[in-house]
Amino acid sequence: MSRLSQPEAQALIFREARLLDRQDFNAWLDLYTEDVLFWMPAWRDDGTQTEDPDRELSLIYYQGKDNLRDRVDRLTSGLSPVSKTLPRVTHLVSNVEIIDGDEDETNIMSAFVTHAYDPRTDQVRTHFGHYEHGLRRESVDWRIASKIVRLGNDLIPTVLDINAI
Repeated sequence: MSRLSQPEAQALIFREARLLDRQDFNAWLDLYTEDVLFWMPAWRDDGTQTEDPDRELSLIYYQGKDNLRDRVDRLTSGLSPVSKTLPRVTHLVSNVEIIDGDEDETNIMSAFVTHAYDPRTDQVRTHFGHYEHGLRRESVDWRIASKIVRLGNDLIPTVLDINAI
């Protein structure tokens, strides 16, 4: 087995963004490991984010694929006004960089901007920040074992969910 290459890393991160944009949540979930950590820390103050999702405030925190799957089910159920019409989202991901890794695990950082149009309110929201992906090889495929979203603009005037960041 060989290490993850730069083109392979970019392809995986870009595929994740594309699946979210297309609202193909089942294929998106298939990219993740069963024990995935999906976390968006809050800002403690202007220069410091929270560091422990078990003891400090988080904007989003899911441990394990079952919890992430449950969130997708609620998001797509159509049972709440928010889930009846999902926003149309475009993820722009760049600066994908392999930080470290070996044949079985790799850490990647990238920058992102998302544009989300909510047809219910006719409003566009833009968010930006950095992703930290921890990837793990499972059999022959690479899967996302952790995703930390470091949101740069934390003024969130409405619900911000997994599909819009």
